[in-house]
Amino acid sequence: MRQDKSGVLLVNLGTPDAPTTPAVKRYLKQFLSDKRVVDTPRWLWWPILNLAILPIRSPRVAKLYASVWSEEGSPLLAFSKRQRDALAAKLDIPVALGMSYGNPSLKSAVDELMVQGVTRIIVLPLYPQYSCSTVAAVWDGLSEVFAGYRSLPDVHFIRDYAEHPAYIAALKASVERSFAKHGKPDLLVTSFHGIPQRFANEGDDYPLRCQDTFAALKSSLGLQDHEAMLTYQSRFGREPWLTPYTDETMRALPAKGIKHVQIMSPGFSADCLETLEEINEQNREFFLQAGGERFEYIPALNDDEAHITMMMELVNQYR
Repeated sequence: MRQDKSGVLLVNLGTPDAPTTPAVKRYLKQFLSDKRVVDTPRWLWWPILNLAILPIRSPRVAKLYASVWSEEGSPLLAFSKRQRDALAAKLDIPVALGMSYGNPSLKSAVDELMVQGVTRIIVLPLYPQYSCSTVAAVWDGLSEVFAGYRSLPDVHFIRDYAEHPAYIAALKASVERSFAKHGKPDLLVTSFHGIPQRFANEGDDYPLRCQDTFAALKSSLGLQDHEAMLTYQSRFGREPWLTPYTDETMRALPAKGIKHVQIMSPGFSADCLETLEEINEQNREFFLQAGGERFEYIPALNDDEAHITMMMELVNQYR
């Protein structure tokens, strides 16, 4: 008789192996080749990607990665490893880490679980709000991995957790710590990663899930409408993305009398280039140069105890 054994697969987006142009180019090519991320027809996209975007963008992005790199590697990978280890200690079952792009790969993570005799894999994509460009990409990637197996495990796939009480409580606690340290700002900005507006028009409920998180957090903090705002960051390309845009908002707020902001990115489970450099560096500069006076970034939940407890609660639903 088969002995059932559960394991957890944590998944995040990924990171280059090094803050160098060749490593970033490899990573970006894999990332931007995914049809879930860029659905432009291949005959049109491939020349643009290989002849223009990768040669121009890779050196610039490599410099940005170098600015946030540490002895542990990229922040995303370092925090993800800590999350994996902390969750494994709480659950006392195998926990593996895989990335949709780059290393450790999804295949290496699944292999790691299977060689330990795992028969039930609980997949936890670390994207609180579902999007076809992130969570669905994990689904696609796992389908490709499992195509190479004769025997498949039971798979329980956690779609998202945008309103999970433990997630909202962890976000609330992080905001309250920041308010206690820096004082209550004129405005709390929650900046989520953007997607093309077209994706939402075609059925991706990501903006609705972001709004669900924002509403739940604002309510838990007891904030009024004028005290909190939702924006979207990291747009790419020329077509319209979800609005309002974070960078344009930061430039416009001081003229509206908002001189002190605190900003967080609730859609990122771990700090990374998009939070540490884009938000805490670029957008800080936009706000202060426009006449703002105080700007504080509220870190991602990373390996905070409340965050790990939330992951444990999600996983325990399927053990």
